[in-house]
Order: sequence, then structure tokens, then C-alpha cells
Amino acid sequence: MNQQDIRSAAATLWQHWQQSTRLDELPAHCRPRTRADAYAIQAELAGLSGQSVVGWKIAATSPAGEQHIRVAGPIAGCLLSARAREAGARISLAGNNMKVAEAEFAFSMGRPLPKRAKIYSIAEVLEAVASLHPAIEVPDSRYNDFTRVGAEQLIADVACACWFVLGPAARVDWRVRNLAVHGVIAYRNGAPAGKGSGANVLGDPRTALAWIANELSAYGEGLRAGDVVITGTCLTPVPVAAGDSVKVDFADFGALEVGFG
Repeated sequence: MNQQDIRSAAATLWQHWQQSTRLDELPAHCRPRTRADAYAIQAELAGLSGQSVVGWKIAATSPAGEQHIRVAGPIAGCLLSARAREAGARISLAGNNMKVAEAEFAFSMGRPLPKRAKIYSIAEVLEAVASLHPAIEVPDSRYNDFTRVGAEQLIADVACACWFVLGPAARVDWRVRNLAVHGVIAYRNGAPAGKGSGANVLGDPRTALAWIANELSAYGEGLRAGDVVITGTCLTPVPVAAGDSVKVDFADFGALEVGFG
């Protein structure tokens, strides 16, 4: 794709972001056919937003997630600063088509992992992490049917990113724990609404974090110090409606709650 087509695709998607509207798919002349083109559109969209990129999300980190959006593996999307909310916040569902909340392990980066040719190991990536947090993501898509457009168009639209909430840093030593077996429970309006574990996130949230470090090294500029990475839902997404509240409990790693309006 040439730069004009990349700008055209990003402008189209950003217009739908601003207006809370949707399209079937990007016009043929500016529809990405490669992963590299898709991430170039995503970066252009972030620039058009006028917002800073404060971190990254990973979508499709389980077989069920891959099947749901019909992709062959995980995809990454940037998190925009105006879409960050604090624990206890009330999140608007106006214009949101997905209407789900996801419980996610999140990592805050203490050191950068810049673009390079050599693959980052899990150990290298973990050494760059400052803290682990519980998080909630409230995703959405700018496509009428996000299950049909394919990985490249989803990446261009920041991998279904919308709202996210970062909880306080875990106070226990999470580095000595097996995150794959760490359990998570979600509650909707005080009633249990789902449970899962880190195993639902590419087998282990640490594996997911290494995946995105290498994905951004290949297709972007890598991870920066201060970036937050939400690694994908560790339980079946919880359907929500206006008036609901959702709490996610990561046991001794912490808990957080949000409301919906």
C-alpha cells in the first residue's frame, strides 16, 4: 500500500470511531492485504486521533477467541490515552456493539524492548516488566460484522480496542508464581459470571507478553518503558448492559470493579 491509501484507510476508520458508526469493510483501494500494511494503518489512525499511545492489547489469545473472530492467531492493537479509565469508573456503552467486559492480566513495562532482528525470549521480556496488574477491557469494533473482515482489517482497526481499566499493581511477588494456573473470577451485579485462568491466554500471560514484544519488534517500534500491555481475556467475555457493574477478582493479585451506563 502507498502512503495515500494508508492515510485513507485510517481516516475512514477514525471517522467511524468519532461518530460511533460502522462500516462493512474498508474500501477495496485501501484495504490492507498484509500484516505490515495493517499495522501501518493502525499507527496512522493513532496519529489522527491526536492521543498518545499508552500501551497495547492482544486479541484472540485462545482457540475460542480465534474462532470467534475467524483469525489464525493473536493480533495486537494500540491503547489510546482517552480510552483509559480508573477502577470504579462508569463506562458508557453508547454506540458499543460488542457490549462485553473481559478480565485480563496486564503488565507495565519498566524498560523498553526496542525493535531488533533477534527474537525476544520470555525471560528477557519479563526482566523488562515493572509490575503486574488486574485489568478490565471493554472492546468494540468499527465493523458491522467483525467476525468476517479478517485479521488485517481488524489490526487496522486497533484489534477491537475501545475502553480499558488498569487496576493497582499486585503487591505479592508474582514472578515466583505460575500465572498459567492462577485463577480469575468475574462477577456481574454481585453474582458469579465466569471463571478462568492464565492458561486461557496463549497458555500463559507471560507467553502472550513475549508474543507482543516480538510482534511489535517485527511490525512497529517495539515496547516502550511505561507501556501497559493487556494480554487477552482469561475467561469467557461477560455480557454487559447499561446499569450493570462488573468485578474481576484475581485473588491475591488484586481486584477491580467498573460500572456501565
